[in-house]
Amino acid sequence: MFFILSKTIGFFALPSNLVATLAVVGVILLFTRFCRAGRFLATLGVVLLLLAGLSPLGNMLIYPLEHRFPPWDASRGAPAGLVVLGGAISPDVSAAHDTPALTEAAERITAIAELAKKYPAARIIYSGGNARLLYAQANEADYALQLLESFGIARERLAAEDKSRNTVQNAQFSKALADPKPGERWLLVTSAYHMPRAIGIFRRADFAVEAYPVDWRTRGRVDLMMPFDSLTAGLRRTDTAVREWVGLAAYWITGQSAALFPAP
Repeated sequence: MFFILSKTIGFFALPSNLVATLAVVGVILLFTRFCRAGRFLATLGVVLLLLAGLSPLGNMLIYPLEHRFPPWDASRGAPAGLVVLGGAISPDVSAAHDTPALTEAAERITAIAELAKKYPAARIIYSGGNARLLYAQANEADYALQLLESFGIARERLAAEDKSRNTVQNAQFSKALADPKPGERWLLVTSAYHMPRAIGIFRRADFAVEAYPVDWRTRGRVDLMMPFDSLTAGLRRTDTAVREWVGLAAYWITGQSAALFPAP
């Protein structure tokens, strides 16, 4: 039930969906006695569309998220294992073509090739079922293991956590698979912008992990004033950032995260 509710709220929380809803309602009202309100909503929709799609708003929102945790410090010793969060592979597209289909978050999985080579004794857990609310037909972890084995990583080092549909379940199910021992170091590999929310949830699940952020979307402060040259690119960035901020608040309010904005 929580999964369905979170996906429904998440849909309307995305700026692109909210703007589209405002514009559609505004256009409908133009043909009623509420035409003045319709003009206002339609105009507001267009203004917000341009703001979210062309201004640097998306970069301003995502920058503090993806720079909350610094790159991992390897000087303290080798990790016992790695937990990689799903999102790097589209399970349904992969199933349709019978081959792993990578998404724009592909660095979540490609970083494992280097880590697996550098730390040959580390166990690897890929945590990802299918996060779609409707028409979920395949599990992401199955295709991830296929891809990781093609990197030359031995099958006995790999574990597929293929039941999770959100980050809370990532943490719970991965901990059960890892069964971490006191003193072991486990890395959490996910997109830099997603790391604060993920760390907070893993801490609440009592799974001590160290952040290994990948997949940065901005170059740094230089992008804070840089407008987008494509409406779709700006909307995608703004949607990604707002989804994370809403998720941080929602998981903290419901007691599923250890902090509102987790820090190192």
